[in-house]
Amino acid sequence: MQGKTKDKIILGIDPGTNITGYGLIRIAGAEPELIAVGVIELSKYNDHYLKLKHIFERTIAIIDEYHPDELAIEAPFYGKNVQSMLKLGRAQGAAISAALSRSLPIFEYAPRKIKMSITGQGSASKEQVASMLMSILCFNEKGIILDATDGLAAALCHFYQSGLPSVQKSYSNWKDFMKKNPGRIK
Repeated sequence: MQGKTKDKIILGIDPGTNITGYGLIRIAGAEPELIAVGVIELSKYNDHYLKLKHIFERTIAIIDEYHPDELAIEAPFYGKNVQSMLKLGRAQGAAISAALSRSLPIFEYAPRKIKMSITGQGSASKEQVASMLMSILCFNEKGIILDATDGLAAALCHFYQSGLPSVQKSYSNWKDFMKKNPGRIK
């Protein structure tokens, strides 16, 4: 059938050194469906290397439980604190290593790219991203940890990006965008 995407599961991860967020979506045809959203809690570990080990082990467990086809991960952003960047990069590396050990293809997205793909604004707040995800994926969780929705946003961003043709469509205005993308408007 032309235009129908293969059913698949995407795991999205927002790596962190205190909390690593994750979300899983199933793509059935052309529609995303929420499978799970959660966090890997790391604050009880004082040793940074134990945190990395826990990220690796929990990511393996999530992969083994849900059998995703692809991993979408948020790239560390460039900040002023070099030590924080290094630790975030290591956290990302632990999750990537877990995916590689299970032969998952990995796709990396900048935080601004993820926010832009979900909300239309690269400078959107975590709360705006979470609100939009709840609307798109039809769920409502009071008190959800925003790192979890950031992981979910990475998965949905990847779904949106993988559906794009190699030559980008151009739009003259919002009405033109809606006409050419009826499946993305709810």
